[in-house]
Amino acid sequence: MAMAICFKCGSAKSGALVACRSCNAAPRANSEYAVSLALSDHLSTKDQLAQYSHELRSGKQLSVPREALVQALDALKDPQLLAMLRAQSSPSSPSPSTNLANQKSVDPRLVPLMAQKINQYPILLQDSTLLPQLDVQFEVVCEAMAKTHSLQQIVDECFRRAFPPDGIPKARHIAPLVSSQRSTTASIPSKSTHRLITTALHQSAFAILGVTTRDNRKRIVESAEEKSLELDHDVCQKARSDLTNPRTRLSAEIGWLPGVSPRKASQLVENLVNDPMAIRQESGLPTLAHLNLLAAAFEAVDGKHDADDLAEFIMEAAYLAEDLTPEEVLRDINEDRAVSGFPEVRALDQIEAELTERKRYYRGAIKEAINRLPPMTLIRVMTETVDGVTSGGKDHAPGLIDDLVDSYEIETHGILQKEAENVQKLIKAARDHAGSGETAVEPYVDKLDAVARNWDKIAQPIQLSSKARGIDHEASRDLAYEIRSLAIDLFNKHDMLAQSQRLTGLIQEIFAEVPEIADRVEEDADALADIFQQRKQASARQDEWVREITYRAEIGVMFKDTLSISPQGVSWKGQNFPLDSITRVRWGGVSHSVNGIPTGTTYTIAFGNRNSEAVVELKKQDVYSTFIDKLWRSVCVRLLTEMLEALKEGRDLHFGDARVHDDGITLVKRKFLGSNEQIRCSWDRVHVWSADGSFCIGAKDDKKINAGISYIHGANTHILEQAIRMGFKKPGMRRLSELLQ
Repeated sequence: MAMAICFKCGSAKSGALVACRSCNAAPRANSEYAVSLALSDHLSTKDQLAQYSHELRSGKQLSVPREALVQALDALKDPQLLAMLRAQSSPSSPSPSTNLANQKSVDPRLVPLMAQKINQYPILLQDSTLLPQLDVQFEVVCEAMAKTHSLQQIVDECFRRAFPPDGIPKARHIAPLVSSQRSTTASIPSKSTHRLITTALHQSAFAILGVTTRDNRKRIVESAEEKSLELDHDVCQKARSDLTNPRTRLSAEIGWLPGVSPRKASQLVENLVNDPMAIRQESGLPTLAHLNLLAAAFEAVDGKHDADDLAEFIMEAAYLAEDLTPEEVLRDINEDRAVSGFPEVRALDQIEAELTERKRYYRGAIKEAINRLPPMTLIRVMTETVDGVTSGGKDHAPGLIDDLVDSYEIETHGILQKEAENVQKLIKAARDHAGSGETAVEPYVDKLDAVARNWDKIAQPIQLSSKARGIDHEASRDLAYEIRSLAIDLFNKHDMLAQSQRLTGLIQEIFAEVPEIADRVEEDADALADIFQQRKQASARQDEWVREITYRAEIGVMFKDTLSISPQGVSWKGQNFPLDSITRVRWGGVSHSVNGIPTGTTYTIAFGNRNSEAVVELKKQDVYSTFIDKLWRSVCVRLLTEMLEALKEGRDLHFGDARVHDDGITLVKRKFLGSNEQIRCSWDRVHVWSADGSFCIGAKDDKKINAGISYIHGANTHILEQAIRMGFKKPGMRRLSELLQ
């Protein structure tokens, strides 16, 4: 029976690769396999195993010789030994055959190269926290570079990525190999967002074969044969065919770095892996080559990339693409072909066709980059990009940006349509609840505001692009009109000015990039602002009117009663008449004297409705005058208007012996003998005056035709007088109702 000890706690176990019964630890990484094998009777004596067990249990540094660890690593390549070890291990225990030497996707020739590299650094075999880092990077790098890079390049890249940036630790930083108090698996360094394993340029036939645009056919064929020993044979042969066949070479040249010297091209491609974003600072490069490098650099963009920087990056690429001309590309390619011996390209349309396809590739590279971003960051990048290149929709965007926006519009169509449906549901709900008042509508307007703003965030890049192209974004226009329709209905049908203004302001804000909507809604906003101002002024006038008519006075010497007038009505001795209910008023004063000596004046004020009347008698002239002024403003102006409207409707109004018509008045002609006669006079035949406390009306041509109406006893006499005197001041007046015009 095989004997071994646990690499973690030092307990004895029955096989090198089986799980420990004491701590349940089982080797999983290549370094753990190697250490476990060294801690078994395959490579160590019983005395050595006892010593190693004591060291592990005591927390001391493991003293396994370097030679034993190297021997263990080499032994893992032996298929017979692996079969024997698998037989000893439980079915659930992972086998080293799943990791390095026997991975189906890994070239077996990589194993000795990795072992050789590891042997150069003894620290890797002494510190068990290091090799697991290498294992993880090995799997990632092999998958990405297996078909396009040499075996030695893969090994070097594994080490470079496993131990950045300071390389493999020095011996003095060695930690104990294992300890019962902690795990042997170290945390794996996070991948830098500015480092790449490979890019689209590294997949180019030129990069695969390691040749330049100036190498001739013979050099390409020779390089293909050499690379076939390291790389996939089919990949190398296809690369050779692409570069030697005139029909496919042009596409490969346009996808590479035409016009750049071989040494400079090699340096740029190498730098692209180490610091992709540094390529943005390069100057003096041919436009096409620079664009190809930038497109490759977009592969370094990940979900944490700064939104502002990425928007700037996209704009840089878009402006550069605008400078790309087929004539420049044709010149650069033919200069390289003159050196390589391949026939020159004669037809410019071939270049143009390839460049059209290349621009699609640039759009795809940018699209893939922004698709790696979180949704809200993606929207922000698109908005900032389009806003920047169009100056807020005022300038035409580069063609690459237009293509990018068109693609964005297609991809966001579904979510925009769904959000538009939500807006429509909220609009319907607001209309349905409008009859219940503004309080019932407001929650739906709140939700509508939030959903519409979210919709606009997504649609903003499309709106800006459409504006720059001189067209309206149809979906935005339609949605804006639906919200506008709700705003109009809320005001016209339900008099909800505040909610209507709020919705109009929302449309102005989020649809400012849609010219047709912006112009129309600006008119709506102005109209609503005018209405709001008018209502504000009316409210101010109402407040002023309230102040003007409100009055209160105490009447009486010993026992006082309150006479008051306010918007709530006129009150006297417990009687209250609402202002709108008062249909008649009268007032006047009677002077008293004894033996010709004035003893004072008694003032009378009466007001009432059709059923009752209140009469106030007082002595104070200032109270009388003030109250009459308030009464005129609050009641008499309305009664005057109602009188004129009644006359306009053809009704006759009776005041004592007189009967007033719209076009004149019927007076009494008094006779000394015989009965009095009713005479109808037009307004131009009569004149008026006041005498003995009465309002007098008489014919101009016959003094016997007249009527006197008491101010103090006749209801609304003062109202009639005001109407007639106002009419006489109107030139050519034939009807009193003309005063209403």
